[in-house]
Amino acid sequence: MIKIANAPCSWGALEFDLQGKAATYNVVLDEMQRSGYAGTELGDWGFMPTDPVVLKDELAKRALTLLGAFVPVALKETSQHAAGVEAALKVARLLAAVEGTTPFIVLADDNGKVPERTLNAGRVTPEMGLSDAQWEVFAAGVERIASAVKTETGLRLVVHHHCAGYAETPLEIEKLLALTDPALVGLCLDTGHYQFAGGDPLKFLQKHGKRAWHIHFKDCEPAVAARSRSEGWDYFKSVEQGVFCELGKGAVDFPAVKAELEKQGYDGWIVVEQDVLPGMGRPFDSAVRNREYLKSIGFK
Repeated sequence: MIKIANAPCSWGALEFDLQGKAATYNVVLDEMQRSGYAGTELGDWGFMPTDPVVLKDELAKRALTLLGAFVPVALKETSQHAAGVEAALKVARLLAAVEGTTPFIVLADDNGKVPERTLNAGRVTPEMGLSDAQWEVFAAGVERIASAVKTETGLRLVVHHHCAGYAETPLEIEKLLALTDPALVGLCLDTGHYQFAGGDPLKFLQKHGKRAWHIHFKDCEPAVAARSRSEGWDYFKSVEQGVFCELGKGAVDFPAVKAELEKQGYDGWIVVEQDVLPGMGRPFDSAVRNREYLKSIGFK
């Protein structure tokens, strides 16, 4: 049975250094449990306790399962791969000590660091992408990190495609999947990022469902996305203006995605990621609304 989780970013704890202050991990975990979620991701390193005994106790007190952690690496740079291995292993050791082999390393490009990609998120063109040679380097880095993580900890690795990074568009994701071993590397399908990048998450699942080992549920507000494109907003302004709206209020067809996941026998977790920024309202209220929406379309 598919289970529903949430993530610290829904309380303003984002991988990007944006204005405002997020809630503490105690508040986030308490509210996550109270709003009806059964699992969480780790958030940025140091947001939650990094002592596995302490972290395991904090999660157990709230009956929450630890599902994964986001690890950004500048994958197109060979010089960054060794550091990427060490960063992923540091996180993987903590995940494994707390939850065994259930969690994923959620690997991503070092999003938001390349000006051209950040400025054009949601509307990138092929000319802004990687060359074939650069894709080979990118994919080799993914496989190197995935292999190291699996060998030492037994954890699996998924790549999180992401706007403002080099793995954003449907064509870029196709390229990455074609260049990586399907037994070693999966995808974290993020419905909102895929939609904002010009794709249809349902069509992705119909074609590549078996590569989607982990799922992030995020919606995409089409009117805001259109303004972002027409007015030339960068990624951060698009997020601040609400391009990733609450579930059921945007363009993603979640009932159809649910039906396709069930048709394919997906029995993993779905993690809600709301990208609530500090000052955008009470994250707890948003988490409740998202959970109620998921119940309304048949998720328990």
